[in-house]
Amino acid sequence: MRELEERALSQYDGTWDKLYIAARKVQYEREISPLMEAGTVSAALLTEKGNIYVGVCIDTACSLGMCAERNAIANMITNGESRIIKIVAVMPDGKAGMPCGACREFLMQLDESSRQIEILCDYETKKAVKLKALIPDWWHKKI
Repeated sequence: MRELEERALSQYDGTWDKLYIAARKVQYEREISPLMEAGTVSAALLTEKGNIYVGVCIDTACSLGMCAERNAIANMITNGESRIIKIVAVMPDGKAGMPCGACREFLMQLDESSRQIEILCDYETKKAVKLKALIPDWWHKKI
């Protein structure tokens, strides 16, 4: 049994924990104005260069808000990167959640490696899926 535990620990890199904690650090509900609130959902992503970027949802009265995942991606792009390795969204109850359809599409359009992005489905079990499993027959074949 000890050998199995040692092997499991040697394969553990803590990336999902780092991303989850980074997302939770920025997740708190705040009112920006009477027409805008933010922070009920948060996200964190890991780039190819090893950097972590975070974002929070921005909800508006006119529906022009932004999901936490797209906010984190905008933060990444602002900082000159475009390749994501892993991403997690944290819902108001603290559980990992799946990206909405708009976020899935946004992720797919980043670059040719986007199909390989890992998305955390369940923080407790560390269950993850690749983006290609969520959009198997994507409309654009050139990327």
